Amino acid sequence: MLAGEPYLADDPELAADLRRAAELCERFNASPAADPAARRAVLAELLGGLGEGAEIRPPLYVDYGYRTTIGPGTFVNFGAVVLDVAPVSIGADVQIGPNVQLLTPTHPLDPERRRAKWEAAEPVTVGDNVWLGGGVIVCPGVTVGENTVVGAGAVVTRDLPANVVAVGNPARVVREL
Repeated sequence: MLAGEPYLADDPELAADLRRAAELCERFNASPAADPAARRAVLAELLGGLGEGAEIRPPLYVDYGYRTTIGPGTFVNFGAVVLDVAPVSIGADVQIGPNVQLLTPTHPLDPERRRAKWEAAEPVTVGDNVWLGGGVIVCPGVTVGENTVVGAGAVVTRDLPANVVAVGNPARVVREL
């Protein structure tokens, strides 16, 4: 998995990593709003990197956590789902609306390999100063270029360049910024 190769998700080491992330998410999601330092401490333990001034509102759900990095000044609203089987890199000063999904896992098209529980993953990269509107889904292997705005509910299936507005399913560029 770490090398980007197909893997079996029921590996005992991966199961332990999933359990660790689930327990830390549970702690974060139940943490009191009146104790932002405790929340940040849990996030620092969970994530692979958490930039200064980054804010994440619970609930947050991740697969592993340590494969996700979040840049400084980034804001992640309620209900984010980050399936970080492959690396997820979120830049600086990013705005992520509620219920956004950043998805890296892929599954074989071949039914026998899928039945045998093989999986793979492709990284997701969100550039600096991006705005992902509420309910956006970013699919495996996608890069969203810096300063780009993705409209609410869009499904991003392909890379988006820097400095554009994209909307729809699949997301398409509707104008340059």
